[in-house]
Amino acid sequence: MKFFTFFCFLCSIYTTAQTPYPQDYFRSPLDIQLVLSGTFAELRSNHFHSGLDIKTNGKQGLKVYAAAAGYVSRIKISRYGYGKALYITHPNGYTSVYAHLQKFSSEIEAFVKKRHYLKEQFEIELFPKLNALKVNANDVVAFSGNTGGSSGPHLHFEIRDKQERPMNPMLFGLDIKDTTAPQLYELFAYPISEDSHIDGEQKKKKIRLRKQPDGSFIAAPISSYGTIGFGIVANDRQDYAPNKNGVSKIETYFNGQKSIEVDFKRFSFSETKHINRYIDYGHYRTKKRKIQKLFIEKNNPLSLFTYEREKGKLMINDRTNSSYSIKIKDFKDNTTSVQIPIVGTFQPINNTDEIPLSYTYINASEEVLLEENSIQVDIPAHALYDDIFLDFQVKNDTLRIHQPTVPLKKSMTIKFDVSHYNPDDLNHLYIASVSKYGKLYYTSTKRKGSTLYARTKYFGTYTLASDKEGPTIVPLNFKNGSWLSKYRYLKIKISDAISGIKNFRATVNGKWILMEYDAKTNTLTHDFNDEVVVDTKNNLKLIVTDNVGNSSKFETIFYRK
Repeated sequence: MKFFTFFCFLCSIYTTAQTPYPQDYFRSPLDIQLVLSGTFAELRSNHFHSGLDIKTNGKQGLKVYAAAAGYVSRIKISRYGYGKALYITHPNGYTSVYAHLQKFSSEIEAFVKKRHYLKEQFEIELFPKLNALKVNANDVVAFSGNTGGSSGPHLHFEIRDKQERPMNPMLFGLDIKDTTAPQLYELFAYPISEDSHIDGEQKKKKIRLRKQPDGSFIAAPISSYGTIGFGIVANDRQDYAPNKNGVSKIETYFNGQKSIEVDFKRFSFSETKHINRYIDYGHYRTKKRKIQKLFIEKNNPLSLFTYEREKGKLMINDRTNSSYSIKIKDFKDNTTSVQIPIVGTFQPINNTDEIPLSYTYINASEEVLLEENSIQVDIPAHALYDDIFLDFQVKNDTLRIHQPTVPLKKSMTIKFDVSHYNPDDLNHLYIASVSKYGKLYYTSTKRKGSTLYARTKYFGTYTLASDKEGPTIVPLNFKNGSWLSKYRYLKIKISDAISGIKNFRATVNGKWILMEYDAKTNTLTHDFNDEVVVDTKNNLKLIVTDNVGNSSKFETIFYRK
């Protein structure tokens, strides 16, 4: 009996060690079956996804429940990003996050509306006191929506630890049905050392795959030599949805020994930008496909690598036969595997790549200041992952600063001396990035004296541009002199075709009114239930300003009783 008790005790310890996350603490934030349009840590543009994107059947207004008891510790409303977002801190130290919300529950909504009107701002960030907004498990705290940078109605849901690191909510028992193994689309081999090659070439090579009846893959044999690595294009799909989502774990093996493991269960916001080091950034910028590199290059600090042997790099010697395998797993442990035969064959390589004499050598660990004519570029130390030969060209008011296929982990500063412009023109200038098709895009520009400057993490082409046109303002559901007694909302469309909307301010009879801005539809909406509009005759005034400083004014009279 004592032995049985001791055995049960050991099993309990083992189980706890295997599952260090509370399994019955958090409930689902929605009362519908959970179907995902996005998984945790999947590869997004310039970041890893920090939560689960839960489908809401294409609708807004579904009840969003507190995943557990706690208190509202943060509320943030912004035009982009998370839109309307709510943060609940729980007694066990975790914080749950609910984003892209349509609105909050009545108590929280009243708390937020009061602050909107006190600050006279739409975009707002609040940190309520500890006992100001307590919630119980199963309380309705909000309603699902499509605010901020979402591309369709859904709920973005997160769980963060005490260090504010997002974690996969599925670790805590949220069950998502998934009976389909991840899909492998492409396999690439990379020569890494100066003398290495793949099938006689010193550039990455796509490897042909043959799918087997059991769903696994066998790659065509490759001939290689020196230090090499591999990369894959892969994703996963859960049941009931066609969305191509991220995988949960990747393991690689070289001649039977584990080489690397990538576990997408947790990361920190400080490291998420290094997705640009994890993927083949140049391939992504040119082909729009994200190759996950299964080897660790220098200056890659990602904690997602939970095991590595020789940084995942393989040393292939002449006249050898080796085997490399990859296992791609989803959270339910459905697995897709691929076997790659490697034949070691030495071949002399003639590197014919020549670096143009006009290029400047840049040491990544040092700050670099480049200047020509009236344009200056300041690249801070450690902004680059690697030392490079950099292309820097200036022609008139246009700057070409290297290739957009090279990532930056810190922003560089671009400065234009505009002292030779007359004051009237100067007030309308801004710095624009130039696409490969010649289209101009506003880059956040500031002015100090006769210098315009912008900070950016993208190499490419930049030029001076001018915006002398104010924003357009068009009423949507009323006209001058309208009676709006039967309307709950006042709607106005605002837009700016050149530099974009910076801010807006609306008043009725001299009093500031809250107008919520949907950047996807360029719509401002006022809710008459705010009970700010109380007079019969009302003078509405709206001033909208673009990013350069051009303003447009709209005034009208409407009636309501």
